[in-house]
Amino acid sequence: MKGFFKNKEKQVMKTKPKKTKVRTVGTHKKSVIVLWILLLGSLTFGIYKNFTAIDQHTVHEREFIQTNIMDTNAIESFTKDFVKDYYTWQNKKDSIEQRTEKINNYLTEELQALNADTVRDDIPTSSSVRDISIWSVAEEKENTFSVVYSVQQKIAEEKDSTLTRSTYRILLHQDDTGNLVITQNPTLWSLPKKSDYVPKQPESNGTVDSDTAKEVTEFLETFFAFYPTATEQELVYYVKNDALPPICKDYTFSELVNPVLQQSGHQVHVWASVNYLDGTTKATQLSQYVLTLEKDTNWMIVE
Repeated sequence: MKGFFKNKEKQVMKTKPKKTKVRTVGTHKKSVIVLWILLLGSLTFGIYKNFTAIDQHTVHEREFIQTNIMDTNAIESFTKDFVKDYYTWQNKKDSIEQRTEKINNYLTEELQALNADTVRDDIPTSSSVRDISIWSVAEEKENTFSVVYSVQQKIAEEKDSTLTRSTYRILLHQDDTGNLVITQNPTLWSLPKKSDYVPKQPESNGTVDSDTAKEVTEFLETFFAFYPTATEQELVYYVKNDALPPICKDYTFSELVNPVLQQSGHQVHVWASVNYLDGTTKATQLSQYVLTLEKDTNWMIVE
């Protein structure tokens, strides 16, 4: 028995506990390298986008319309010279021949032939131009312009004479050097008529109290009585910002006609007619004003 326990003790001493193996993942594994590459790539891309980002904003498109100012001085002068020569003649052969020569300087060859007999040698009347009015100059197409004009003629026949007024339209061509020629004969046209437009009339809206209305009215009456002969230096006590220019006229103030007052904040807006007697013509002169007044110490016209 003693030998049995001894042998058993040796057996136990020889039996040792087994260690648990721990599996470690090293940085040298391919999967870990790929993950590091993805992480570093994402970080690098984020930094790059942050520094190279383009601000996005709404683009509002605007259409700019360029207005071309047409110089019509040459066209108007050419037309007036033509009208004067075209509508002037005497009932004499040499005068009529001179007219034909003159108007040929304005017309195409076709129109020269067309106008050869517009004023005959045996015409019983004489004509002189008293007034020419140019009503419109418009570009019909490139280098071609229409002109509407009216002409007042004094027509004499024997001892009698009358005034007549007619309106016509012509077409002209202007070449690149600025030279002009009439391409369409004077054609009867209509004279512009009075428009039926009626502007809206301002009305007092109750925003100005009675004391202010009295002050403003007295100021205006004082000012307009003084205004016609006031110098630029004197106007500075009544007017700011060159709202009214000096006129230096022999006008006598008569009355302020139906002033309309409206208040907006610290300003009073005025619509008024001013009745003057013109010392030169002895006629009544009615001037209409739209003014803006402000009060500091005294009332001043600021617009």
